[in-house]
Amino acid sequence: MGQVLHRRMLKTFIWFGTVALSVAWASGAALKPDIVYVLADDLGRCDVGFMGCRDIRTPHLDALAASGARLDQFYVQPLCSPTRAALLTGRYPMRQGLQVGVVRPWAQYGLPLDERTLAEALRQAGYTTALVGKWHLGHCQPAYLPTRRGFDHQYGHYNGAIDYFTHMRDGGLDWHRNDEPCHDEGYSTHLIAREAVRLIQAQPKDKPLFLYVAFNAVHAPHQVPDSYKQPYSQLKEPRRTYAGMVAAMDEAIGQIVAAVDAQGRRSRTLFIFCSDNGGPQPGRVTSNGLFRAGKGTLYEGGVRVCALATWPGHIQPGRVVTEPIHIVDWYPTLVKLAGGSLEQPLPLDGLDIWPVLTEGKPSPHQDILLNAAPRSGALRAGDWKLVVNGQLDELQQAENPTAGAGRGSSRAKPSLELFNLATDPYERTNLAAVHPERVNQLLSRYRQLAGQAVPPKAGPRPPGFKAPAVWGQTP
Repeated sequence: MGQVLHRRMLKTFIWFGTVALSVAWASGAALKPDIVYVLADDLGRCDVGFMGCRDIRTPHLDALAASGARLDQFYVQPLCSPTRAALLTGRYPMRQGLQVGVVRPWAQYGLPLDERTLAEALRQAGYTTALVGKWHLGHCQPAYLPTRRGFDHQYGHYNGAIDYFTHMRDGGLDWHRNDEPCHDEGYSTHLIAREAVRLIQAQPKDKPLFLYVAFNAVHAPHQVPDSYKQPYSQLKEPRRTYAGMVAAMDEAIGQIVAAVDAQGRRSRTLFIFCSDNGGPQPGRVTSNGLFRAGKGTLYEGGVRVCALATWPGHIQPGRVVTEPIHIVDWYPTLVKLAGGSLEQPLPLDGLDIWPVLTEGKPSPHQDILLNAAPRSGALRAGDWKLVVNGQLDELQQAENPTAGAGRGSSRAKPSLELFNLATDPYERTNLAAVHPERVNQLLSRYRQLAGQAVPPKAGPRPPGFKAPAVWGQTP
């Protein structure tokens, strides 16, 4: 009698446990995926196999793309720091004064301290949070450093354009572990991969991980061990070295994926990959395919980048997402997946794109602001795209970001371009004169958003500035 009762109680316990687990998964309570977000630097849209590249081999990225979704209309900002700010806050960089240029080594500012970061939101949701690689969101004071912005672990550099082997920028050391100087030796792409693997191996089985891997590859200076260039002898410099850098990064990503597999965490891991902007010097160094222009511009070649997302059992393998989405969307999407809270003082621009990725739903956006600088900007609404003063380069504006006497100011008539991306994705035909009513509609909305922008913080190098011996420390 006792054994029968025991068996019945055991069956009942198992049944209730199964139901509870099912309810938890259905409600999202147990759906705390590991999140590995890999961000490439200055990678051309068409310099990976899954986006059609034929002269550079990227087998590991191609395998990730095949296992999930290729994001065909994924937008970022035209430059490095603004894209990173958008990812980590879910807000357009024009709200932070980061819409022009990048955070230069001499900058006495960074990502505003009142911004809640993705790392903070995920840590509050129970995650271990780690940044490996490039920060580029300020280092003028300790409060701006990654370990003060929600990251439990930090490894890598603060500035852009460091030397890949010496880890120096303008004579100062820029390599750090947990925001303290670090003298590890080696090629930076290798070191970033090694640290990412170490963190994956050390992660407790019962705790979710947010691992933000921000390679400085393939940003200039173009440097790579010779062995990576050898398979690309048919290419001319500088593309040959660049190809080797892409190959080294792809190998590093393969090592990170292998570490996840070895720890038995693949089924619970959401991998995301994209570039921070379009490729610079397209046709000479990088390839953005047929898309117009590249890094630092508001045209598709500057802001529509290679991207993928994959999570076994959740994102259908081989899916191609053709809905327009923006990097600001990852913040609310990931926090929601993690069971975290989106209640915060500063409102988000990003929207939840999980139904777009998993169910084929339309983009949740009525429009996407591609940027709003004092003298230039762009807005996409549906298939239509308005470009304001597209001839102005974002990098050039950084030297004098608030000048308003030129074209595009409130006192001068701006140059306006209108494109129908459904029929003209390569922006060859300006339809502004054909559809003036559409121009006025988009321009009104653009000005509404641009009116919410704060003044840009970027400025020229101050006279007499000297690099410190170690970046992040007082000279």
